[in-house]
Amino acid sequence: MQDFRDTLLNDLSVLIGKRNVITDQQKIQPYATGFRVGQGTAIAVIKPRTLLMLWQVLQLLVKTDVAIVMQAANTGLTGGSTPAEGMDRDTVIINTLALTDIQLLPEQQQFVAFAGASLFALEKVLDPHGRVPHSVIGSSCIGASIVGGVCNNSGGALVERGPAYTELALYAQLDEHGELHLVNELDIALGETPEEILENLQAQRYQLKDIKTTAKKASDGDYKTWLRDTQSPTPARFNADPRRLHQASGCAGKLAVFAVRLDSFAKPEQKTTLLISTNSAACLTELRRDLLEKMHELPISAEYLHRDVIDLTDHYGRDTMLILKHFGTSVMPRFFNLKKSLEQFCQKFALTNERTIDWLSNRMARLLPSQVPDYLQTLKSEFEHHLILTVKGHSLAEVQTRLTQLSHTHSLAVKSCNDAEAKQVYLLRFAAAGAAIQYQKLHHQHTSGLLALDIALPRNCQDWFERLPKALSEKIAQRYYYGHFLCYVFHQDYIVKAGFDPDEVKAELLAFIDSRGAEYPAEHNVGHLYLAKPALAAQYQKLDPTNRFNPGIGKMSKQKCYGVCQHGDKQG
Repeated sequence: MQDFRDTLLNDLSVLIGKRNVITDQQKIQPYATGFRVGQGTAIAVIKPRTLLMLWQVLQLLVKTDVAIVMQAANTGLTGGSTPAEGMDRDTVIINTLALTDIQLLPEQQQFVAFAGASLFALEKVLDPHGRVPHSVIGSSCIGASIVGGVCNNSGGALVERGPAYTELALYAQLDEHGELHLVNELDIALGETPEEILENLQAQRYQLKDIKTTAKKASDGDYKTWLRDTQSPTPARFNADPRRLHQASGCAGKLAVFAVRLDSFAKPEQKTTLLISTNSAACLTELRRDLLEKMHELPISAEYLHRDVIDLTDHYGRDTMLILKHFGTSVMPRFFNLKKSLEQFCQKFALTNERTIDWLSNRMARLLPSQVPDYLQTLKSEFEHHLILTVKGHSLAEVQTRLTQLSHTHSLAVKSCNDAEAKQVYLLRFAAAGAAIQYQKLHHQHTSGLLALDIALPRNCQDWFERLPKALSEKIAQRYYYGHFLCYVFHQDYIVKAGFDPDEVKAELLAFIDSRGAEYPAEHNVGHLYLAKPALAAQYQKLDPTNRFNPGIGKMSKQKCYGVCQHGDKQG
């Protein structure tokens, strides 16, 4: 076995250069460890620097008996971009972060993004043209890749855009015989052979006449109509929605995606952010219905925060907020990678462990002033529910009229935020996920684990705010609710009390969520946390019949060919 590994690693080093092949286990570990959960093993991390290199690496790997995990920024919250534990063969991670090209197509209404290009970089490329990407805040804060969002059907915070979706992609796929094929569905004429296609795309050697007029979708254009149907008993969006599973879109790493072609969107000329606070969940229910059913144009975003999340993020997400505030989103990937490396370093010493860095980071941040503005501290003490609502400038009067009407029957407060205030409250909202992780790490002696769920409630749900049964509630030390309110996609973090089995509590939680008609996960993919339902599992097997790419996703088989040979015999 060791001879096989040595030969493979040597061949990879010769193929793409030794500096692009990581074999040191300490250096591999950050790539093999998920942002929130997930940790497996790999014999190497490969970092191809061109599309052709990526193709050549795949060609070499499929000739061997290894599993392949495609990975970009590794910012997923369900462990889906890291190796599974308990594999029946070695795993190689292919990290695509060196493939960062973004090519604007004529009039900048569409673009082609390579496998490692980030949402943050896309914002910078589009901004001079008055355009914006599918998602402009949220996962972009931690360096998420564009292709990763498409592969995971990630939702984002922007109300009108729906999940990341395209039918235009360039990808490699394995057939049932284990043969590798390069499939060009970009609808751009780039040549005939894989080498021609990849080299021409890399060098942007194509002209206007080569870009085909196509009926294929480069975004979920039907989402606005779908979302406005507030009487539907189904969720607006969720990860396994068959409406939006198409080749690269929703593939969860079962294809090797080289590039995607997506729509960009006009930047609003003016926008206003309102902070709406109330103690009545019914008040927000009424507001949601009216915004979706009656507004001429949908809001830009509508982010919900429970008061407990504000406290949580102030105390355990302050370090993240300070970094974002003073250094911007561009440093976040480096920050998280450095943090992972330091955690591993600390584990070598008797007086430190993997939680030491979180403890130090938290203590240092707590020496600095709170990042929750005074006005929000006051509102939080008075009101339980908070909605950060951003609308286009010409829609403001329409929203204000409805809020005035609501104030006759519900107690609520409305604050109009200037640009600096709006930025601050949005940073608070998107630092919440990391805050829950830090809380659990620092309180691990008194808890038994963190359960992080993202759920999509039916569009016709009236009682959206969760009330757990008493028997289940007694097993939860803390719970935190936040999310994308108009589409009813909620992130729900639960800190399990010490003495209770997190797996058993999770099963009870999911059974309760099932009883509410919700789907899950809503936007972070099944990863290694959730069971892929039959239709989704069938889609994964169709995309990758040999189970070579990302084995174990959705708690599926980790064995070759999913444990069954072509002739129906069990694998050894």
